[in-house]
Amino acid sequence: MSATPHTDGSSVAPELGPAARVPQGERTRLMRLRLMEATIECLVELGWTGTTTTVVSQRAGVSRGAQLHHFPTKQDLVVAAVEHLTERRRHELAQSAADLPAEGRTRAALDLIAAQYVSPVFFAALELWVAARTDPALRAAVVPLERRFGRDAHAYTLALLGVDERRGHNRQHVQATLDLARGLGLAAALTDDSARRASILDAWADTLDRELET
Repeated sequence: MSATPHTDGSSVAPELGPAARVPQGERTRLMRLRLMEATIECLVELGWTGTTTTVVSQRAGVSRGAQLHHFPTKQDLVVAAVEHLTERRRHELAQSAADLPAEGRTRAALDLIAAQYVSPVFFAALELWVAARTDPALRAAVVPLERRFGRDAHAYTLALLGVDERRGHNRQHVQATLDLARGLGLAAALTDDSARRASILDAWADTLDRELET
């Protein structure tokens, strides 16, 4: 359809026809994404017990039938959601690493690492881990996910700090950094612990600057 000319010689864009249909594959991807995002929200707000497939489907605006087709059980849904958002956070962390300053890099890196453990993804995963402790089937699904996350976190911490784990005690210091960040995340689960966390990270940055072999 051609544009309609104005009397002054300009033209008006043609009227749009019916909206193009979104391909089925893209509709499915977006629906799964809504379900996983809603699952994380429910885990953070309602905990493991309050996160039911009914509540998730209602919050995501997805029919129960469609949800059950893609995620037959609550376990399937929750594990997929935590895995998906962990992957997303991994990419965000990688992008943030490129922006670290040369001056004060260690302290800035610690802020990025600690942020991973006070994020909604961490608190959602925490609900999952607690439930998995006494649920053998859930634990079997969660343990491989946790191991992969641990390997990724270790590799990215090495990259953020700019060190080789084969030198000196770098590997142990990186592991201690992750254990510290996880502990600070647990401390923030119930109360705002940001002031104490900042003070501890200040001291730990000084330690790493002295001890790491670059």
